[in-house]
Amino acid sequence: AARDAVHIPLDTDALAAAVREIGIGEPVIVTSRAAGREEYLRRPDLGRMPAAETEVPPAPADIGFVLADGLSPTALGHHGAALLQALVGRLGERYTLAPPVIATQARVALGDHLAAAQGVRTLVLIIGERPGLSVADSLGIYLTHLPRPGRTDADRNCISNIHPPDGLGYAEAARVADGLIGGAVALGRSGVDLKDTSRAQESLEREGDREIS
Repeated sequence: AARDAVHIPLDTDALAAAVREIGIGEPVIVTSRAAGREEYLRRPDLGRMPAAETEVPPAPADIGFVLADGLSPTALGHHGAALLQALVGRLGERYTLAPPVIATQARVALGDHLAAAQGVRTLVLIIGERPGLSVADSLGIYLTHLPRPGRTDADRNCISNIHPPDGLGYAEAARVADGLIGGAVALGRSGVDLKDTSRAQESLEREGDREIS
């Protein structure tokens, strides 16, 4: 199952149709410089760069979404649209949202190029995580404030292990992402200086509810 999750290509047409239904714009489909799956696995550097012919229309917005196949296209096919729906439902009332981008043969850093081309202030990249012995369809979210080429993992925050019902659920992942985005906007940056305080805040809110009742 893990090998299949890595090698079976993403059904971009099916994912694009599901993403289109969410209603934040026509999805743009792009690929990296890796010519195929074998080259993608051998050459991570090519997966971090957009193909030469890549065109992403400018779409300045508070938040941009990139759905990337990563090391588990299966995970993105299973959970990508539903996770995006939860994120849009959580964020759409307070932030402007750019049309989504679907990226194949993609590594995390590819999102920085795509987000910079769109002109978004915060990138939410949804990507298939490396399959393990027990989980083959887990997604991760990498959040980067003020994305641009050259950003490193120290500039990002990660939410991992998203694969309900056994892993993190869509709504919970969206709640954590919401907290991180708010923190990044207030701090002016994401990454190692930004901490996830959403769980602590939720505990305080529950305590307050109990006191009121």
